[in-house]
Amino acid sequence: MGKYFGTDGVRAVAGRFPLTNDFIAKLGYCALKELEQYAAQYHLKNQVVIARDTRLSGPSILKNLSDGIRAAGADVLDMGVSPTPSVADAVKQTGSLCGVVISASHNPPEFNGIKFFTHTGTKLPEDLEDKIEAAIESLSAVPAPTGVYRAAPELVEDYKKFLASTVDASLLKGTKVVLDCANGAAGKIAPAVFRALGMEVTVMGDDSDGAHINEGVGALHTEKMQELTRKERAYAGFSFDGDADRVIASDENGRQLDGEYIIAASALALKERGALPANKAVLTVMANLGCINYLKDRGVDVELTPVGDKYVSQTLREQGLAVGGETSGHIIFPAYSATGDGILSALQFLQFAKKSGLPLSAFAAKWNKYPCQLRAIHSETKPDLESLPGFLDGIRLLENKLGGKGRVFVRYSGTEPKLRILVEGETEETVRRTADEAETLYRSKTEGLK
Repeated sequence: MGKYFGTDGVRAVAGRFPLTNDFIAKLGYCALKELEQYAAQYHLKNQVVIARDTRLSGPSILKNLSDGIRAAGADVLDMGVSPTPSVADAVKQTGSLCGVVISASHNPPEFNGIKFFTHTGTKLPEDLEDKIEAAIESLSAVPAPTGVYRAAPELVEDYKKFLASTVDASLLKGTKVVLDCANGAAGKIAPAVFRALGMEVTVMGDDSDGAHINEGVGALHTEKMQELTRKERAYAGFSFDGDADRVIASDENGRQLDGEYIIAASALALKERGALPANKAVLTVMANLGCINYLKDRGVDVELTPVGDKYVSQTLREQGLAVGGETSGHIIFPAYSATGDGILSALQFLQFAKKSGLPLSAFAAKWNKYPCQLRAIHSETKPDLESLPGFLDGIRLLENKLGGKGRVFVRYSGTEPKLRILVEGETEETVRRTADEAETLYRSKTEGLK
């Protein structure tokens, strides 16, 4: 990770550095100056597609970002409020130089962020992010804008049509679903698409004023969606996050199916039809051992990547694979999109399930997760883990105690000032005790550090 870019763009509390007016304008300007070299090489239009979620800080960030982009000579096509993956799609469809999304994804309303997409719909490579950061450090001021700004709501309509085109409407017609739109970007998109496909839709979390995005709803808070799915006797429920690039499902009984259940079911459905190259799926190092072993037992190899959907996307692309993603619900189907798309993933999973003739609960019952704890410890400075004497050796000792029937994994969050500790094992008690010991070890090694 760089100085400003995390695993998913630049993110902070809106108004605090680096999400200040001056920095945002410099970011837009420097990013476009670094990217303009690709315009002639790939015959791209010198224009940028931008969308945002519903956060109150979005319009202000849009203005300053647009000013910086236009100062670099590029035009801006503004989709308005629209999901992150809609930009990845629109960039390719319009032949634009790049795309930008203003969103902090699943984070609370006071946060916001800026993430870029290349002309191929993928996240920026880290070496390019490093160059942008260096350019920002050396830039004293942003010149006056010369590019043109234009609202482009037609691109949102194109995205809706694209989503509907990825599934067989005859399979889904009449299906009863619950959609939780997280009070975010999915609110104006997902219900319209599902209804256009002939489904019976109950919607929650569709407040569009941005003040309560992700609060008690969405992919991190699925309880209300699960209960409503059970109460409505729906076939399935889906919770998106603020920018709709992830999804968590519920079966008809109100049981949660996270990203791993969706990926596992999708991989096996693709394998059955001979559409799973190398019989392999992609998960991250945070994936549960229960899912990994379930897939391997059924002839599906698992490639593990670092955490972050850009790493999943890179592996899928490099190996020519068909499905991958994260427990959190970032799921990628490269045949349709190069980035995580919650609405697309919900539709694909729903189609696979309906074609099987089974209720969604059948997929929830196919495998069980190993007991697991994921802890987040506040760490403002994030000292290099290798620099903490004895810390990583201590973590390895804790993992060895699990006797090959569990694991301990530690990493810093790429979007928040936190250390994440993941522990899996045979019993809840073993997992809890090991997580306690790992947390105590970290605190002892960082006590007094500034």
